[in-house]
Amino acid sequence: MKALGVLFLAVVCFVVAQGTSIPLFFYLFYLLLALLLLAYLWSWANLQGISVTRDVGTRRAQVGEEARERLMIDNNWPLPKLWVEVEDHSDMPLHASGFVAYLPGNERRRWTVRTPCTMRGKWTLGPVTLHSGDPFGIFKLQRPIDTTADIIVYPATLDLPNFKLPSAELPGGTDVRTRSFHVTPNVSTIRDYVSGDSFNRIHWRSTARTNKLMVKEFELDPTADVWLVVDMHERSQAIGEMHRTLFRDRRMNRDIQIPESTEEYIVSAAASIGRHLLNGSRNVGMLAWGQHREVIPPEREARQLYKILESLAILRAHGTQQLGEVLIAEASQFSRSSTMVVITSSVDPTWVTSLQQLLYRGVRAVVVFIDQETFGGLPGTPTLHKLSELNVPVYRVEQGQALKDALQQPTVAGRGTR
Repeated sequence: MKALGVLFLAVVCFVVAQGTSIPLFFYLFYLLLALLLLAYLWSWANLQGISVTRDVGTRRAQVGEEARERLMIDNNWPLPKLWVEVEDHSDMPLHASGFVAYLPGNERRRWTVRTPCTMRGKWTLGPVTLHSGDPFGIFKLQRPIDTTADIIVYPATLDLPNFKLPSAELPGGTDVRTRSFHVTPNVSTIRDYVSGDSFNRIHWRSTARTNKLMVKEFELDPTADVWLVVDMHERSQAIGEMHRTLFRDRRMNRDIQIPESTEEYIVSAAASIGRHLLNGSRNVGMLAWGQHREVIPPEREARQLYKILESLAILRAHGTQQLGEVLIAEASQFSRSSTMVVITSSVDPTWVTSLQQLLYRGVRAVVVFIDQETFGGLPGTPTLHKLSELNVPVYRVEQGQALKDALQQPTVAGRGTR
């Protein structure tokens, strides 16, 4: 708008100069045109010869932590840039939007960004838009720079020292045909020794017979698979009116608060239970139907936790199938040696019928029920009543209740709890 105003003033001076032939108005006309040209060239030059790079400290973070990144702006021209505004278009919540810097010739400016991780998900840092102008404020130009990086924020996990599962029926003496890096009672085969093998794996009889070192390969112990069944049905969720204080931002002197919902409680419970069970060397898998079908087969390795957390980070309650339909469709995943941990806020008792069919097949089950009534939703009394008739252990979680306290003792005593 300022440029149009200067141009309009120049046109007026030219018209007056033509009508009066006064040299002053001709000089003003030429001066204003020169000012416009100089201001535009100055603004354009301020955005040339600049490169922006982004250094992300870590591509993985967790809710409650801080994501750190560093933006580096290089002026590759010998002429200084009086001011350059850097605007970051990141979609990460509470991410700083930009800053203004003076760039001397052939020098670099660094800016460290600390963003509190308040929401799980996969976020994009960038791209960047550079803004600059002339000293007179006539022009303000911009230049987009495609410098992006992705960061995944895992859901928060909490310690659950008293959470226990019911025992499952294990087929006696049956090996699970899966190779293991751990030493177990089940030896599957022997092979040649390679550098790095532990000496306690050496099979001395085969070594003496072949006159070379031979080591044993082991299979997993026959332990029960634990399935985390995460209910992501969209219509089974509720959002509470309260906000939870995540932590205090000392730099801004404010509390970071996030809204509470049954969806986030379900995800946090699944992440915490998964970590607790994997720390106990259990075979843990996950099943969820959210915006897409997600099935993670049971494993006990350390990498399994990161698989589950990464899946939960992007999982959303956009599912169109109710929990009962999911249990029927995925019934083939569960065997008599399986234990299900159903995490849901569904108040529709019809899904308990689908669970009952799996119980008749010998599958063990535990229900973590997020009480949506405490979030302002519907009461779940009929569902809890039907679960009590089946003697299924139920852990009831209310809004604002600490997860470790809610998962300390089931509200319904089931068969075979230990």
